[in-house]
Amino acid sequence: MLEVFEVNNNSILNWIQLGNISIPNILLSSYSSFGISEEELVMILQLYSFQQQGHTFPTPTQLAQIMSINEQKCMEVIRELLKKGLLEITEEIDDHNLRCEAYSLAPLWLKLINHNEKNDQQPTEAPTFPSIIEQAEESIYSVFEKEFGRLLSPFEIETLTMWMDQDDHNEKLIKTALKEAVISGKLNFRYIDRILFEWKKNGIKQVEQAINYSKHFRKKETREPQNETKYTGSIPFYNWLEK
Repeated sequence: MLEVFEVNNNSILNWIQLGNISIPNILLSSYSSFGISEEELVMILQLYSFQQQGHTFPTPTQLAQIMSINEQKCMEVIRELLKKGLLEITEEIDDHNLRCEAYSLAPLWLKLINHNEKNDQQPTEAPTFPSIIEQAEESIYSVFEKEFGRLLSPFEIETLTMWMDQDDHNEKLIKTALKEAVISGKLNFRYIDRILFEWKKNGIKQVEQAINYSKHFRKKETREPQNETKYTGSIPFYNWLEK
């Protein structure tokens, strides 16, 4: 027998004012094809819910308060969504005309749209995820985390993504820039970004070109007299930032 609960108008009004979100059916039916775990799916829904309420950059603490995972795990889930190219961090202008960061689910929505269009055109051939390219992207994050000896922050992950997607640097070239930073004793993202900028400015797109380019400057340094304080390390030093 169905149990009937008595509710007053205020309870109904409060329930309505809490609002609701519209979840695309294709997300619920296809999320596993995109390599999204149930935990990541709930995180996506929570971020979407925050967006609908006007909170575009919830903190791990805020997320942990409404989920069954702690703050550290929330950060790890967000990090995975960034790695998979399903989430990105953007800049927007708030109500006080100040720049602020925001989580954007636009990459996920675009993937869902493309997935749906491909299904309409070729209903018997559903694309799988992650693709070979996206698996390669994941590997570069692991390489960076190994060199840095820690997990990358969301902003560092976003920087890596921008190097590949916006600056059009291939993965091998980025790894080479990472090695150059390690050799130079300047292991930070700003230094690596400067190396990639110099290579792009000089039309360098291949690993061999990059290696020859850096060798050229190292040989030049060894030939020129050093009037300033000399670098005493065993590895020749080329300061990309002062180029």
